[in-house]
Amino acid sequence: MNRSVRWVLSALGVAFTAYLAVGGMFWTRPVDAPVVLVLTLVVYLAVAGLCIFWPTRPMDATPARPAAGGTATAMSAVTAELSRPAPLPLWIALLALAVTAVIPSATWWAAGEEGRLQTFATWSLGGLGALLAILVVRRRSLIAWTGVAVMFLGSVLWIGIGPTLSLGAVGSAIWVGGAQIIVLLIDRAAVETAELTKLQRDASEWLATQEGRRRERRVRVQRALAVAGPVLSRTIAAGGALDDDERLQARLAEGRLRDELRGPRLLDDAVRRVLEDVRRTGSHVTFLDEGGLDGLDERELAAIRAELAGILDGARSERLYIRTSTHPDTAVTVVGRSRHGDADEETVDLWREIARPRK
Repeated sequence: MNRSVRWVLSALGVAFTAYLAVGGMFWTRPVDAPVVLVLTLVVYLAVAGLCIFWPTRPMDATPARPAAGGTATAMSAVTAELSRPAPLPLWIALLALAVTAVIPSATWWAAGEEGRLQTFATWSLGGLGALLAILVVRRRSLIAWTGVAVMFLGSVLWIGIGPTLSLGAVGSAIWVGGAQIIVLLIDRAAVETAELTKLQRDASEWLATQEGRRRERRVRVQRALAVAGPVLSRTIAAGGALDDDERLQARLAEGRLRDELRGPRLLDDAVRRVLEDVRRTGSHVTFLDEGGLDGLDERELAAIRAELAGILDGARSERLYIRTSTHPDTAVTVVGRSRHGDADEETVDLWREIARPRK
């Protein structure tokens, strides 16, 4: 809660409790124990001030980690729970409960039998209702409702059921109930606000992701045009009649284009250079990134690319298959297959796995 708002509400609480206590200061007839009446007012105002001004601190609790697949509502509820202020210390709440039990009896005893129904003797029914409403706001609802019951029972024993209902006990219960409803509504608003905040954050993240993908697609298209554009232009100009060197350049351009489209996260200048060298020797390279590198940062990707370039440097397999892996221990698999001699079937002559970086 904003500090200035809290001080305004605290000032209103002090003014309200003081106003209710004023009735106990004007005696319309002689009383049996005036010192006790004054003392009850002092104790009431002191405890009310303690309940109002005791510093508020954040909820000091660590929520359990939500299970996989938990709903956004559950996450928002946890967030809202942590944003609530911590309850008033238990000892202060119990002190307020003790005051609720003692002050009415002390006031009626001090006023004497003839003065128990006078305003200066019944002020405590309204004043303690305000104190118990403060307990509800300070997150001690159970103790507050216990105080309502104690106050009602004590009042009935001292002045009877009729005066109890007509001189303020019902109003006090209504104040406590109203405070309880307001607190519940505020808590619900906090949950809904947390849900809205999470939805807004998720929407912003989704938009940022989409923008990043669009930017990445534009970069890929530009790179593809830079790679394939000259070769396509030359092919069109020559009507498809290309010499051997031009055909080699076209094949290399096709390979570069496939690499850029299928595995851009595995590419850097060193890997591109080694791939072109391998293709110039006549090897056929299949390059595929199926999402196995998700979650790796740029430093980890750079280490994988450097190891991949070292594996490919000097590779002479007829067919090379480079594929990312979703295995928890393996990031990239490199497999080379070749025919040896007059054999009809290919055999594996290269098998390397690049380990996934450890967090």
